[in-house]
Amino acid sequence: MEHLRIKPKDTPILLMMIVSFILICILLNISLLFGFLGSISLTSYILIKRGMGVKKLKELICEGILECKTIYLLILLIGATVSVWLSSGVVPTMIFYGLEYMRGMNFLLAAFLITSLMAVFMGTAIGTISTIGLALLGIGRGFGIPAHILLGAVISGAFIADKISPISGLLNLTLEATKLKYQDAFKAMIITLIPTMLVTSLVYYYIGRNYIVSLNSPSIGEYQEAILGGFYISPWLFLLPVGILSLSILGFKTIKTISLGLVGGIVVSVFLQKVAFASVLHAMFWGFKGTTESQQLNDILVSGGVVSMIEVVLIVAGAVCLSSLLESSGLIKPMISKTIASIKTEGQLIFKTGLISSILTIVTCDQSVGIILPGRLFKEKYEEFGVEATTLARTISDTGTIIAPIIPWNVNALIIGMISGISAVAYGPYAILCYIAPVISLISLYLFKGKKYHRFRSNPNVHNLE
Repeated sequence: MEHLRIKPKDTPILLMMIVSFILICILLNISLLFGFLGSISLTSYILIKRGMGVKKLKELICEGILECKTIYLLILLIGATVSVWLSSGVVPTMIFYGLEYMRGMNFLLAAFLITSLMAVFMGTAIGTISTIGLALLGIGRGFGIPAHILLGAVISGAFIADKISPISGLLNLTLEATKLKYQDAFKAMIITLIPTMLVTSLVYYYIGRNYIVSLNSPSIGEYQEAILGGFYISPWLFLLPVGILSLSILGFKTIKTISLGLVGGIVVSVFLQKVAFASVLHAMFWGFKGTTESQQLNDILVSGGVVSMIEVVLIVAGAVCLSSLLESSGLIKPMISKTIASIKTEGQLIFKTGLISSILTIVTCDQSVGIILPGRLFKEKYEEFGVEATTLARTISDTGTIIAPIIPWNVNALIIGMISGISAVAYGPYAILCYIAPVISLISLYLFKGKKYHRFRSNPNVHNLE
């Protein structure tokens, strides 16, 4: 791209404008899609002014958008699956038994563990917070547990979805950016996930020693009675999400696995929950809303279906397109070329990966760019050092992905604030996992010295989604 005569002054101006577009969207409470469209338009204008032809520009935009086409299908499938799993009673079953598990337990620790499990099966942090998370907040208030502390524990558990769930859109975006299969990434990610979970659990156990739920809690009983009145509940329903998780770990393609989960949910809805097939299809595309005797529970058992995910698809497409333009045109090089060029060791490589991913997540107010750009731009450097791509994926997941909810202006924090009425400034100090994950990642780096730490290797040409 030398013929474009990119000037060093272009990059800081462009980045400031990109941040401004996104902040305007947040302040005006409008879709981030418009921020990305404005950023793409401005970037395109600069490229044309620097000599790029319109035809070449169109090619770059189309290549960027089409490169992650399987991600768009995956996101739509996730929207359909969450609605159908609500309709089939799978999610209500998880809530029912999760609440049962909490009787007589340290409430804060139990909230973290239950939301963590739910998040892995649901594949969406925000979806987990808006279902089991809101239920736990309602019950916790009845016991006098400070809502901001409890929400911090819920958020810590919920964002396990974006880190490890095979049906997480963000995790699959990470896998797409680094060209990995879920099976390989999973093996590498548990290296830091297990100690992260242990340390976080110990912290919540300590904080929550004074918050023990009564064995005969009426709040828990009311939720459970409403669930039993509206759904067929059985431990056998756990077979569906457990099966999907197992297939993913065994290396089955993500699209096929989630499709099986969707079909299974439809079958359960029709034959066990006695829901009309037309109603299941309506929920799949247009969303689901609970119809139990408890209005409070009905407000929790809600999902928007495929239609609600269209905007998400467009936002991700915008982020992918923008990152493709920034990378392919060379506009992004002034920002990170010196950073990459100065890397001399594996430790520096991994540390700076996490640093860049975190900065991009903070600056752009969304995780997508913090996943896509480091995944693309650092991949060659990892190959040069002989470091596994699984380490690249894990580092992004442990840093840029996981810190999103504790950044007050991040879209995740804003959505959580709207759902719960609690600001990131209040719950942030108690979202322990969001701090522990980057620290554990850094500690592991120095413990393993880049040797055993990177032993899992996969074929970089294999795509896991199709």
